[in-house]
Parts: sequence; structure tokens; C-alpha cells
Amino acid sequence: MNQNTPHKPINTEQTRKLGLAVIETELAAIDALRGRIDDDFAKACELMLNCEGRVVVTGMGKSGHIGNKIAATLASTGTPAFFVHPGEASHGDLGMITPKDVVLALSNSGETGEILTILPIIKRLQVPMISITGKKHSTLASEADINLDAAVEKEACPLGLAPTSSTTVALVLGDALAVALLDARGFTEEDFALSHPGGSLGRRLLLHVSDIMHTGDRIPRVPEQASLRDALLEITNKGLGMTAIVNQQQQVLGIYTDGDLRRTLDKNIDVHTAAVKEVMTASCKTIQANILAAEALTVMQQKKINAMLVVDQNNTLIGAFNMHDLLRAGVV
Repeated sequence: MNQNTPHKPINTEQTRKLGLAVIETELAAIDALRGRIDDDFAKACELMLNCEGRVVVTGMGKSGHIGNKIAATLASTGTPAFFVHPGEASHGDLGMITPKDVVLALSNSGETGEILTILPIIKRLQVPMISITGKKHSTLASEADINLDAAVEKEACPLGLAPTSSTTVALVLGDALAVALLDARGFTEEDFALSHPGGSLGRRLLLHVSDIMHTGDRIPRVPEQASLRDALLEITNKGLGMTAIVNQQQQVLGIYTDGDLRRTLDKNIDVHTAAVKEVMTASCKTIQANILAAEALTVMQQKKINAMLVVDQNNTLIGAFNMHDLLRAGVV
């Protein structure tokens, strides 16, 4: 169809039915996979688990896009993996594959020319190969050490041409492999965070209080002899909505916050003459620097406080932070 050809108006009901039909077709294709999670699937997982090198994923066209995603999922869940384009492989990138690797090749037809071209080299290197194909009697399936059957009854495309159900099934098989390997490796949330330091989970599991707290001259603090006026000036200057009250050894005696100021004003106390020690919150909640920032957030939510003081084992003040610091760090 020429792009300049006028389109017929959308029939809302027909469009909705077609969308639902696509979902039903692909759900049926995925459901058919249940019986194929068999011994070959377990053998494929074992082969990848025992791989001393990396899992090299390859595929052409839409299978290549799926392969790229599978490689990324494997890598982020504890199985070292990367994607190699089969066309580029025959022009030098085949050098990326070593005898210690395992190849995972995707081809719905099992007859993709670019993959078949590099098969002899893979065989010569004695690299184990797993294939995901829609034709279990195809060349690729026959040459692979293990073939995973990704056959579908029909594509969701009404023309039966565009890869739809077949790519979905291949993707689900790849996810199944990755998750099975994740479990076999004992991969944890902390392991996931290490490979996703820029993500929200990584920030929650890797950031400690020491990473976000204010230190040195940026810590709001006044001596126990300070007036309430001096404390208010310190709160204003440091911008954390509170100040610590410390003794000569810099040990925390209490805290004075914006909330404390409101309660002080309700008592008609003269802020110019009162001593801060008289109106501070003594025995305030403190935290240590090696605690996860996410745990600090939980404490703050439970105690309904917006800022915390950080102390060492001797209750000596070493830092301070508030909810805005947690927000900036992406912990909230």
C-alpha cells in the first residue's frame, strides 16, 4: 500500500476484536510451551550453567531482536552473555566466540542462511550449541546439540507473515532459561542490584547512609549551651530543617527541628532568651553510617520524621540527612 493512499476510517469494534484475537493467539502459543519444558530444556540449562565462558546468542531479523533481549536478560541475571549478529560473524565477529562458550542460536525456520554459514566454524571450534527453532527437523535443529521447540500453530498476524506468535514464544523460552539459571546460581536481589547500580533497585540495595549524608561543616549542630535563637540560625544556614545539640565531645544530646519550633511557639516561649537544651527533643532517633539508605527511609516513615542524625558507636555526631537527600538519591 502506498503511504499516500487514504486510510479507511477505524472501526472501533473490529479493531478491538482484532487486538483481542492477537492476544488469544499468542496466549495459545505460549500455553503450548508447557509440554516442551522437558529434559531437553533441563539439559540446555545445565549446558549454560556449566559454561566456563559466555553464552553467545545469535539470530537474524526479528529473531535477532529477540536474541538481543535474551542475551541482556541472561547477563543481568547472573549468566554472562552477549549477542553476535550472524551476518557480522562471518565478517570477523566470529572471533568473539571461544571454545569455552555456548552458542544459543534463534531461527524460526531453522534455515537462516547467515547462521548456517557460520555453523561449520562453530562445529570446528567444538562449541556446544543450543537452538531455538520453529522447525524441529530443520538444518539448525539437527546440527545443534540441543534444540528447543518454539513451533507455533499460527502467527497472530492475520496475513500469517509477520513474526508475532513465533517471536513471543522464543522470547518466553529465553526468559524461562534465564530464570531457571538464576535460581540454579542462587542469584539474589543483591546480585541483581550489583549489575543494575543505576536502577531504582540498585540504589535501594547498594546505597548506604554514608553515601547520602552531609558531613563536616555541612552538619547542623550547636553546643548544649546555645540559645534557641542560635539553633534557629543554624537550621536556616544548613537547610536541613533541624540541628543537632551536642556536648563538648560532639556526642548527640538531642535534636531541634522545624516541628519542635512550632510546638515551642504554642507554649509562648521567648525564642530570643530560651536555651535550646530546654526545648530540644532529647534521646532522639539516630542511625549509623553503614545502614542501607532504604532501611533509614523505613525508620523515618515509621517514626514519622523528616530528618536524622548519623552517629558512630560512641554516639558521636558524624553526619546528617533529610528526606530530600533520599529523594535526590532515588531511594524514595
